[in-house]
Amino acid sequence: MSADSGVDVVTGAFSYSGSAIAELLLGEGRVVRTLTFHPDRPHPLQAAVESRRYCFDDPVALSRSLDGVTTLFNTYWVRFDHGPTTFANAIANSRTLFHAARRAGVARIVHISIANPSIESPLPYYRGKAMVERVLAEVGIPYSIVRPTWVFGGGHDILANNISWILRRLPIFAIPGSGAYPVQPVHVGDLARICVESANTDGDAVLDAAGPQRLTFAELVNAIRDALGLRRPVLRVPPVAMYAAARALGLVVGDVVLTRDEIKGLTAGLLTSHGPPLGRIAFTDWLEQNTESIGRSYANELERHFALPAPASTSERVPASPRS
Repeated sequence: MSADSGVDVVTGAFSYSGSAIAELLLGEGRVVRTLTFHPDRPHPLQAAVESRRYCFDDPVALSRSLDGVTTLFNTYWVRFDHGPTTFANAIANSRTLFHAARRAGVARIVHISIANPSIESPLPYYRGKAMVERVLAEVGIPYSIVRPTWVFGGGHDILANNISWILRRLPIFAIPGSGAYPVQPVHVGDLARICVESANTDGDAVLDAAGPQRLTFAELVNAIRDALGLRRPVLRVPPVAMYAAARALGLVVGDVVLTRDEIKGLTAGLLTSHGPPLGRIAFTDWLEQNTESIGRSYANELERHFALPAPASTSERVPASPRS
């Protein structure tokens, strides 16, 4: 590995997993720079992290943003196609970023992927993640590919938080299919630690980031419901009906609540690892300590990543059901 400059770049350091990685690096005395679409968005790390705007259309400027950097921690990706933001251009942008890192002399790339990606996958999210991994492997920079399962915890959690939000407000909760398919949640702090530790290894590495606890999805939903002290019926519905319900709720909250492909990936058991768990924080332990805070407000994906105007208060648009 080249001499350590003491400077790292974390893409999306003002977002979810990126902010957890940046905090850990800052705590170790590293100088942290970020690339972001929203450099002026208020964030607790804004004063501590130098921010530069993504410039995928200007590879030379992008390389300058990476000058003097030891490790690039890459969290860049898209959850779904939205307007001009697509999986196809996310793959192209990732290629541009990796080649810019090579030109800038970056010593290592730590890339966050997803558990169980596959070039042959019928799901664009998983297929796209596998294609980005292939691009990275061909660039010629030593790399670590970290594949998280279902990430939870921290102040910007979406999945566990929004399950809790729905349970707090609606009289019933629906899950797709049998609910017997497994999930293996990993805490965002564990994910950040695994990424930072992997930056100090030699050679190329591919590793899963999964928590120590494996649950069925039905068990996970029931654990959240019970922790909240609720007695909501949990209904098992066909995946197509689940998607229709998610779209309807999305119209109410002004968001994409759950995509068809996310439902397929969930019910196929893709949110698990086949290796030993590297995470240390069990989901139910975290849940017990955070019952009072989760689900108090809705975490809106479109507002977070596309800077849309906030809809009218979601707590007003979906009235809370009586606690039962």
